[in-house]
Amino acid sequence: MALFAVIVFVAAGSAVTPFGGDSLSETTPADSATPADSATQTATPWPDVHSSYDETVVTVVDGETGDEKGAVDAAIADNRSLHVLGLSDTDVLPPDRGMLFVFDTEAERTFVMTNMSFGIDIVYLDVDGTITQIHEAPQPAPDEDGSAQGFRGDGQYVLEVNKGWMADHAVEVGDRVEFELP
Repeated sequence: MALFAVIVFVAAGSAVTPFGGDSLSETTPADSATPADSATQTATPWPDVHSSYDETVVTVVDGETGDEKGAVDAAIADNRSLHVLGLSDTDVLPPDRGMLFVFDTEAERTFVMTNMSFGIDIVYLDVDGTITQIHEAPQPAPDEDGSAQGFRGDGQYVLEVNKGWMADHAVEVGDRVEFELP
């Protein structure tokens, strides 16, 4: 199913709770994720902290050609408590995993690296799944909790993967992300 069709499904009554509104002061902990083998869609099991999350396959495609650039299996954070927790309690993620944050509306948001144990890519997606911003967020220093590391962008969705995943797959602003929501 195309991302646009998924958004119509979400708008039609999916139980998605937004994290705040359009305020720049709201922040969401940044989390990390990793790539999946798109040929088999087989992924490494989630760490226990995410075993109860819904999941979806997230595929990144070239914005001009539609060619696949890579895919990950992503845990879905679709309510305030999951938005706040994110991947903060995760020590490490397998290389075929990610987290997809789902919001009811497109807005400017800020994600922070609170209690993160590793660096991540934070990728903002508009309502149609087009990438609007990519940040490479470094792991907080040993004497930092990560709350001062803020990464802003516009989006209705935010994808987090292990730091460097986007560069390794030549993903750029303007490429698209496709997924289905349960």
